[in-house]
Amino acid sequence: MTIQWFPGHMAKAKREVQEKLKLVDFVIELVDARAPLSSQNPLLHEVLNQKPKMIVLMKKDLADTAITAKWIDYFRAQDHVAIAVDVNERKDIQHVVQTAKDMASDKMERLRKKGVRPRPARAMIVGIPNVGKSTLINRLVNKKIAKTGDKPGVTKSQQWIKVKKEFELLDTPGILWPKFEEEIIGYRLAAVGTIKDQLLPIEDVAAFVMNYLKQNYPAVLQERFRLEPDQEDMSEIFEHIGRQRGCLESGGRVNFEKTADIILQDLRSARFGPITLEQPEMEENNN
Repeated sequence: MTIQWFPGHMAKAKREVQEKLKLVDFVIELVDARAPLSSQNPLLHEVLNQKPKMIVLMKKDLADTAITAKWIDYFRAQDHVAIAVDVNERKDIQHVVQTAKDMASDKMERLRKKGVRPRPARAMIVGIPNVGKSTLINRLVNKKIAKTGDKPGVTKSQQWIKVKKEFELLDTPGILWPKFEEEIIGYRLAAVGTIKDQLLPIEDVAAFVMNYLKQNYPAVLQERFRLEPDQEDMSEIFEHIGRQRGCLESGGRVNFEKTADIILQDLRSARFGPITLEQPEMEENNN
């Protein structure tokens, strides 16, 4: 199945990214630490690779720490700078600032040697919707500059933002690509809340999450839902969870949609603990 969607403002945003890229020294690309590869925009790969790139794995507090470390090694092996960030940790915000300064230092030195008047480094910040871009920008400037929200696609236009005297940041709207050729990418992004819940059947997304947890985090399901490892039938699993969590309709039937919503909310709020939905080994095995 190919999952398609492409709001008009995102097509416009891609063109604007291409046009403005020549104005910046490097790119800061935000990805979700729970699905770092799936949350990279393949439409922008060719465009962004014209510039040095810092990949920031956002929401590291919600992701599996050991797997996040593997992803940082994976991106660094591709000659990208890569760091992981929790926007509520001041030291992580300072790490972003220092890393940006380090990335720009060589170019700034070359400009000084040419007699060019010193200026702040300039970076473009990009990321798919709901990856935490606006929240990170507000933390960097220590005030509310960018509009935030828990729904994808809040930022609609580009704006220049000064990060103290360290560098200037060009904000851009979150951009999705026209279609997910691989169904699993859509499921991962839906699971972490990047794409709107209406785009995929919520029961299917929750079933994907449950299957992944069964294979990779079985102890979590036993602890959270008292599920036995040998429970295989997904309808029985939904029945078990729905009755346990009171998702009942008249006549005592389990409401699978409400049950699916509980599963996804548990994942997104880290009630399962830190979970990552893809690993570098999966990508290597696909190549």
